[in-house]
Amino acid sequence: MATAHSLFASSLRPRRQLLSKPFLFLPIPLHSRLALISGRNLGNRARVYAKKGFRGRGVSPSSAVAVDSSTAAAAAAAAEPEAKVEKERVVLPTNDSSEKLLRIRHTCAHVMAMAVQKLFPDAKVTIGPWIENGFYYDFDMEPLADRDLKRIKKEMERIINRNLPLIREEVSRDEAEKRISTINEPYKMEILESIREEPITIYHIGNEWWDLCAGPHVVSTGYINKKAVELESVAGAYWRGDEKNKMLQRIYGTAWETEEQLEAYLHFKEEAKRRDHRRLGQDLDLFSIQDDAGGGLVFWHPKGAIVRHIIEDSWKSMHIKRGYDLLYTPHVARSDLWKISGHLDFYRENMYNQMEIEEELYQLRPMNCPFHVLVYKRKLHSYRDFPIRVAELGTVYRYELSGSLHGLFRVRGFTQDDAHIFCLEDQIKDEIRGVLDLTEEILLQFGFDKYEVNLSTRPEKAVGSIDIWEKATTALRDALDDKGWEYQIDEGGGAFYGPKIDLKIEDALGRKWQCSTVQVDFNLPQRFDITYVDSNAEKKQPIMIHRAVLGSLERFFGVLIEHYAGDFPLWLSPIQARILPVTDTQLEYCNEVAIRLKENNIRAEVCHGERLPKLIRNGEKQKIPVMAVVGPKEVEMRSVTVRSRFGVEAGTMKLDDFISRITDAIKHRSSF
Repeated sequence: MATAHSLFASSLRPRRQLLSKPFLFLPIPLHSRLALISGRNLGNRARVYAKKGFRGRGVSPSSAVAVDSSTAAAAAAAAEPEAKVEKERVVLPTNDSSEKLLRIRHTCAHVMAMAVQKLFPDAKVTIGPWIENGFYYDFDMEPLADRDLKRIKKEMERIINRNLPLIREEVSRDEAEKRISTINEPYKMEILESIREEPITIYHIGNEWWDLCAGPHVVSTGYINKKAVELESVAGAYWRGDEKNKMLQRIYGTAWETEEQLEAYLHFKEEAKRRDHRRLGQDLDLFSIQDDAGGGLVFWHPKGAIVRHIIEDSWKSMHIKRGYDLLYTPHVARSDLWKISGHLDFYRENMYNQMEIEEELYQLRPMNCPFHVLVYKRKLHSYRDFPIRVAELGTVYRYELSGSLHGLFRVRGFTQDDAHIFCLEDQIKDEIRGVLDLTEEILLQFGFDKYEVNLSTRPEKAVGSIDIWEKATTALRDALDDKGWEYQIDEGGGAFYGPKIDLKIEDALGRKWQCSTVQVDFNLPQRFDITYVDSNAEKKQPIMIHRAVLGSLERFFGVLIEHYAGDFPLWLSPIQARILPVTDTQLEYCNEVAIRLKENNIRAEVCHGERLPKLIRNGEKQKIPVMAVVGPKEVEMRSVTVRSRFGVEAGTMKLDDFISRITDAIKHRSSF
């Protein structure tokens, strides 16, 4: 019988999944990928994608460990295709960076509407804006099928080929009403009623079709590259976004300046689909949303729960080290509390209905802030007590329309990594800087080192004096300057209760996700009348700072899944090592290995019942970082034969050495 090592080697030659046209960054280690696609390398909003790539994921240089010359040769052979990767890249412009692109997309929406009404004369048009990656248009018409999109696209190409001019016309309101009545377009009439400015502007495509529009557009349809336009999907959309109104047919399209940009965008979509956390959550058995329990309510399965446990433990440890006190507060409270906080006045549509308990009304909490204020109010504070920092992983409940729910990204119950700091005016800057340092420390450990930062200032309607607003805003700005982070000013974009800093993290695809926020609050201290005694024995109102680093644990977990494509680093992986017997006769020793690993805080499991090649393939599909094969030789030598997640064999090693190696890799958060 062949030894386990020879079986392992023959069945585990590096396998590569073939994507039709994968991105350049797929086989590159995560830190390199982040550097490659960082928007800041090519302007704040630019994304970089490969024009052409190669198969699947290869050997990570940081994880390949050669234990003998044959293994080193195998690793080199597996890595060889990387040297042949074509380096040409395509920079995808945005509507903000390219006015030409914005004009193309806006014109494409009109061309599509014209094409639809040529093919479906009874269709009524509504609105058709440009959006982040293209355009859409809503129609009141019979439901469309995918085959209809092909017909519409062909008609659009005919219109583009005719090079029809886009003609701007100004008319009076009466004239606009007359024309709309003539063509019987009720939605246009409703749109006209909402337009306050005069004259009314109309854009014509040739002399065949027109729409109410403020522009801008290209000069003529011939300026559109028909090979850089694609119709993507059809969806239902309520008129004006109100579920009480009629359901419309929304056609989504994408448009770019060149074919290469379209190709890069389609690659991006393909990769985003591969990383979709909803599919990976099911495939990897991480979480689910059960219809029997209701939409938007997340069930964390054992593997997902262990990742959450790691996140929470790390979060708590870092906060305790930085002087935060941990809290646990109730999930419900008397409705009077939400009246005091103002949530019932300003946030009612996002809150669940009240429940009656012993003739009193109670409310599920939509936020944690009022509870933390109550903890502060439990006793009288002196100015010497400040700063006071409290933190909680608090679950909140918010009503969301069923149509807006989206995996882990939009749910009805979620846990916020919430914290509040009570401090004096002259402590704001230092406390904000401390929050920024903590934010960076937490995000870096999960592989996020590219951020988009915004500082939002006082809106027209605000509580608190202008003087305190200026002091707080200056403190936020100074903290950002001290930190050395680039940021943009959002004039007037602050909350009514105070200025704020918002931070978006950039994932492996260059997408931005809103996670961290720091907000100064002048409202709740006033509403709850919280005070402290100053050095003159007078009562004063402290400054309250809201802050979250991860935001929602559910949403952050979804971002993590997509960032890593479910292929978590060793230290974070739900299962760090899987032990595979060649035959069931090695099961007893495999179980001993698993016990030893668990005793050393290594998350391990034994998997058997199939032939070894299938066990290995299953481990790869489940993205297990390390697999250890055990055959008769390994039992005899008290050893294991090890393969890393990238298909690289680390060879046969004694069990104690294996435990030492994997423990060290986990400790240093490196690959095995």
